[in-house]
Amino acid sequence: MITLTSNAIQILHDRYLLRDINGNVTETLEQLFWRASKFVASNENEIDKATWEARFYTLLSNLDFLPNSPTLMNADTSRGQLSACFVLPIEDSLESIFTTLKNAALIHQSGGGTGFNFSKLRPKDDWVTSSGGTSSGPVAFMKIYDSATEYVKQGGKRRGANMGILNIDHPDIEDFINSKSDNKTISNFNISVGITDGFMNAVEKDLDWNLINPRTKTIQKKVKASYLWQNIIQQAWKTGDPGLIFLDTINANNPLPKSGKIISTNPCGEIPLLDYESCNLGSINLSKMIDDSFSTTKINWDKLSETIHVAIRFLDNVISVNHHLLPEIETITKAHRKIGLGVMGWAELLIQMNIPYASDEAVDLAEKLMKFIQENSYEASKALAEERGAFPEWKNSSYYPKTVLRNATCNSIAPTGTISIIANTAYSIEPLFALAYNRVGILGGKTQLEINPLFVQKMKSLGLWNSKIEKSVLQEGSIQHMDDVSQDIKKLFETSLEISWKYHLLHQKAFQKYTDNAVSKTINLPENATIDDVSKIYRSAWNYKLKGITIYRYGSKTQQVLQKCNLNTSADC
Repeated sequence: MITLTSNAIQILHDRYLLRDINGNVTETLEQLFWRASKFVASNENEIDKATWEARFYTLLSNLDFLPNSPTLMNADTSRGQLSACFVLPIEDSLESIFTTLKNAALIHQSGGGTGFNFSKLRPKDDWVTSSGGTSSGPVAFMKIYDSATEYVKQGGKRRGANMGILNIDHPDIEDFINSKSDNKTISNFNISVGITDGFMNAVEKDLDWNLINPRTKTIQKKVKASYLWQNIIQQAWKTGDPGLIFLDTINANNPLPKSGKIISTNPCGEIPLLDYESCNLGSINLSKMIDDSFSTTKINWDKLSETIHVAIRFLDNVISVNHHLLPEIETITKAHRKIGLGVMGWAELLIQMNIPYASDEAVDLAEKLMKFIQENSYEASKALAEERGAFPEWKNSSYYPKTVLRNATCNSIAPTGTISIIANTAYSIEPLFALAYNRVGILGGKTQLEINPLFVQKMKSLGLWNSKIEKSVLQEGSIQHMDDVSQDIKKLFETSLEISWKYHLLHQKAFQKYTDNAVSKTINLPENATIDDVSKIYRSAWNYKLKGITIYRYGSKTQQVLQKCNLNTSADC
């Protein structure tokens, strides 16, 4: 069993370990991993069950791979709901709106997050025949969903997470774009505009854009596409919302086009899903996939391949042993068997290999690595299909008849929020946020101080670690201002806000190329980033055929999870 950091132990005690009726913790981390491993292996045949229990436990206890939080929290409990991501439909009726709200509350209570597209709802002040009145519009109903989310804790541990999408041709799109401008409203939602290629071409050519009433299917209003674009990027610069979801790119890569059109994603955008679909996620800890037995540190491709094969089986098993909250969710989830194996610790792998994040070498390695992960994921899914059968809708998928798979999707790059803290590694494919920073508000208002251990290790190896350096890093979160540190080391330890947005995007593009779902990544920008920078980022994301894009300009929210030590004066650094 790997020794955990104090931050990891704090999170595990707060959220993951089982408790008795008095709230006292009743299990150890070792017991948690055995609980999850045995439950996920429970659908294996009796001959192999003990073997797979042990292999799953080894994977988890070494922190080589961790599944999404609901699997760790709920395995072999009365809840039994193991999925992280759900999309629920909202039709243009009061019954549908509030039935979906009830279902979302149940999902949040079980530890899952929900995504919705509100575009089928008639616009504000539109006619309602049944009552003889007028409609409140999508944004008003989003506020109702947000209020409900505030009081239904996710997994009993935290408020639920939502994605709200409105398509760019909806008459209420301006209200939606500006709905979070006060940094207070709809705080339990990430919001994204559903963008089409037609709209982007209209922006490029400075054309008019039609806003269509979804009830009447008629043009309600014409506006300049460039006007809407400017509104989007100004609000994103100001508040971090809205992001963009590129619907045409998503559906061009939909492996199940006969099952319907995808119009929504999970809360962080890494899983585009059909109505009622759920998805199970897990991430490989790349900082553990290292071979340093020789003078040069390199990727241990054999270990990575073995880890992928075991992780894919683990995630496929989760679908089989899962407790599905609604019959509609169970039906479509088992018909498609979508899973999303991703990565965390990318920044730390690069540091161990002495490759700066902001370099072409890093981008090239990202593409090579993700291609390897996808190829091995497909091999593992093929092997499972031979053993257990293809996913039921395989003959109606884009894989038919050449590629027989157990799972309609295999890979996704998730944010890896708390599981990366447990694994003591960097979030997802993000660069280091800072060399020292505060993590605020994730544990009921508690603050965690984080100092990157690889940085400390590297500085000690160079004989540069002393109290002066430590104090300076704690104050600044960076070494770029230090005269006695070489340019090579400064380049290696450039942090998120010091790296050009162009390299942020190139990493997302490289990983997306070999990811069949999507890539959740935040393009972190310094406070002095401009509105024009945001416009260039969003346009580049579309040109790169990304499935979604999110930016965050540092300090644009009064409360943010990751903070430089000197941003929040109440934080003790």
